[in-house]
Amino acid sequence: MLNHGLLYLDHLSDGDLRLMSDAAAVGEMSRRDLRQSPEVLDDLLTSPGLFDSLFGENRVVELGVTSFLVFTALVNQAARDLQSTSHFPEWVGTGQRLPVFDSATLAALVEDEVRRYFLIEFLDSFTTVASGSAWVRTDRGYRKKRWSELDPIAMSQMVAELPASAKPAGYRRLGDVALFLSGVFPDHTSRHPLGDLARARLAASAGVDNEKDEGDMRFLEVIGSGWYEKAVESADRLVAGGLEHLVDMARHFTDARRFLNYLTDRYLHRHDTGLMHPAA
Repeated sequence: MLNHGLLYLDHLSDGDLRLMSDAAAVGEMSRRDLRQSPEVLDDLLTSPGLFDSLFGENRVVELGVTSFLVFTALVNQAARDLQSTSHFPEWVGTGQRLPVFDSATLAALVEDEVRRYFLIEFLDSFTTVASGSAWVRTDRGYRKKRWSELDPIAMSQMVAELPASAKPAGYRRLGDVALFLSGVFPDHTSRHPLGDLARARLAASAGVDNEKDEGDMRFLEVIGSGWYEKAVESADRLVAGGLEHLVDMARHFTDARRFLNYLTDRYLHRHDTGLMHPAA
């Protein structure tokens, strides 16, 4: 069985390891020892003490602590929250949340270690946003256009021009963008609805039907799942297998979006609970 502490080692700094060992009171275990003991890392990463060290009243955050460790603490804390409550606030519109008694579904989603790691790495990947320019084929020939990861229309045009070897990563990132916009910034996304032409282009890129009666949030779920599936399909043409986790996330895209809504409302965007409106 894969020890998931190994997956985290490439992301963790010495500062991370020092804070983790202090939070769990594991004594004089050196950072070198921790790097050689991934089974211990598993316990430290999921320890409530790690969250308290970063966000509690007596928090002590030192230089060298990475955003990856912060998101690790947040995802694990949100997972613990959902195990001990019967309901959570569901996004229903801009600035609006309603209590939904379905915590067990989201708790089951993040009980899986691979999904938790996926969500942590996903959140950390958006601490920096790539942008640039690329030559895009249009009806009038090739034109140079600016693109940003947070602009799915420009991003999808760029991915369409990528060589076959780069398409899996491109479609994977498009799926990430759909999940980020719907999961982390649902209010902002709902305030900027997609036009008919944009929806048609994005649906074509994701290889899905453009159901015009679907709201933008549901539309992002559909195209996000489609892009994850296209990442797997395009990768399978090059090498067999290796992206099974994206198949799983495509199937659970809606629940992943709902979990991210919960995490960001509770710990990042500071919403109230119950029948919710943005906190002052």
